[in-house]
Formats: sequence, structure tokens, C-alpha cells
Amino acid sequence: MPYHVVQHLRDETTKLAPTSLGKIHPLNKAPIIEHNGHIICESGAILEYILDQGKNDLRPDKQSSDYYAYLEWMHFAEGSLALPVITHLLMQMETRSGDAPLDGYITKELNLDLSYIDSILAQRTYFAGAMFSAADIMMTISLEIAGSLGLLENRPNIQSYLARIQDRTAYKKAREFG
Repeated sequence: MPYHVVQHLRDETTKLAPTSLGKIHPLNKAPIIEHNGHIICESGAILEYILDQGKNDLRPDKQSSDYYAYLEWMHFAEGSLALPVITHLLMQMETRSGDAPLDGYITKELNLDLSYIDSILAQRTYFAGAMFSAADIMMTISLEIAGSLGLLENRPNIQSYLARIQDRTAYKKAREFG
């Protein structure tokens, strides 16, 4: 699928998304795609839309045993993992003491999620089995943020997984865009 990337750089002072995004979508957030008259935001929706446009080599066949693992991880990325990871990031930016009730809850959820993920990756090369899929794309960003926060130090399977992902040619090409 041919594409053209338009970068909308954050405001240097506020670090917020630029108002130019609001001209494309009322939420003024990225990522957003425009294609054939459709304007779509939300990472998972964008991936599903792209997969629907062509060959589905990033989505297991619905008849395969890996399909339901694919579905789980496509939704786990933003439905379960992203909230505690982003909350932890924001709490660090706030320089919290770590003893508020929410802090304990977030720590518990992060440990639960990351332990589960690490145990799954001990058994599989990728989230949906042996095949790289869109679920891996969805999971990578939150796992990379978790790594940057020092949350993966005792998670060897997640670390190995991220190294495999980061070694992919497509990943390196995507990183060129920022």
C-alpha cells in the first residue's frame, strides 16, 4: 500500500500535539491516517484498516489456532498494558513518592501484566505464535516504554523479544520516521 508520511511535531513549549492535527481529526491526536476519503485514528483501528486493504500477511488465518492469540494481544496492548505503563510514566513525571493508593495498584498491575507477557514469550517467538503479526506491532510500543522506565530488568523473554523486533528491517525503517 503506497503511503506518504506527514510529521506533525509537538509544540516545543507545551510538548502537546500541534493544532495542525485538529484540522484533520477533532481529537487533535496522532496517529491518524487519511486514505480513500477515510480519516481514522487509534493505532489498532489503523492497523486493522491497513490489513483490510491488501494481503493479510500480518494477521493469522481465522481458522488457525494462532488467530485467537492474535486477537487477545491486539486488544491487550491498549486494553490492559498501555494504561499501567502510561500511568507509571506520568507518575514518574509527577515525582510522586510512591506511597499513594494508585501507586500500589499500578505496580501490582504492571507486575501482573509483565509476568504474564514474559511467560507467554518464553513459549512463543511472537505474540500470535511463530509468525510476526499486527499484534506484535501493537504490543511493541508499550513494551518499549516499559523498558525505558526500567520495568523490564527481570523480564528476559520480553527483552529478547524486543531485540528480535528491533532487528527487523521494517522496524528500522519505521524508526527513521521518529
